[in-house]
Amino acid sequence: MLTDLHDRAVLVTGGSAGIGRAIAEAYRDEGARVAITYRTGREAAEEWAAAGGAAVPMDLEDPASVSGAVAAAAGRLGGLDVLVLNAVRWPAAGADRIEDLPEEDWRAVLRANLEGAVAAVAAAAPALRASELGRLVIISSGVAEEGMPTAWAYAAAKAGLHGLARTLAWDLGRDGVLVNVVLAGFTATDRNRDRVPRELRERLGALTPQGRISSPEEVARLALFLGSGANASVTGEVVREGTSAARTPVMAARR
Repeated sequence: MLTDLHDRAVLVTGGSAGIGRAIAEAYRDEGARVAITYRTGREAAEEWAAAGGAAVPMDLEDPASVSGAVAAAAGRLGGLDVLVLNAVRWPAAGADRIEDLPEEDWRAVLRANLEGAVAAVAAAAPALRASELGRLVIISSGVAEEGMPTAWAYAAAKAGLHGLARTLAWDLGRDGVLVNVVLAGFTATDRNRDRVPRELRERLGALTPQGRISSPEEVARLALFLGSGANASVTGEVVREGTSAARTPVMAARR
């Protein structure tokens, strides 16, 4: 596959761990110059930088931090050809019913995951428009389509990203930028292995046609294709991967 990514400038937000780290490594392996953002994974970010990449801190809940991180990454890379929006603010465990959800909890999750993404795109748009490649890949979640108890704000924010991507495909498309969403399902990240019992992971995988849940590296390959020159015309799409491709809600395995 001819990806046309050699020496391209790529920014992966939330690239210090999990799916984001796998995506950053996939682009790096294709010869791209890759910057990542981080909030808590400082040690992993420092390791990335020590290996020749770039790493900048970013707080999704702070628009100034988001725009500053994008500007810093573009400055270090000498421009920006590909932006992968992967950083996420996970909802805190709290209320069981929406009427009991503190307003500040709802607003924090929505602000970070939706408004933070908008701030990142706005900051990166001029560089993406100027690029000969110009790709924007947004990592979303099957929760946006399937729902999940207590994930009100998270699901709403992710669903909002789908509408944002559809509109950006027309906006950025005027300048040759392709915009797509990767809808990742429940994935075998280190975080999920730690918090979800193996029996439940296996039950969830058994509900999919392939009989297993996807690895971060498999999600990364899809994000790599959509953000590369191998993708010449796919834009404005929500592409389902793994358990999301099977339309298998996380909660199905809990019943």
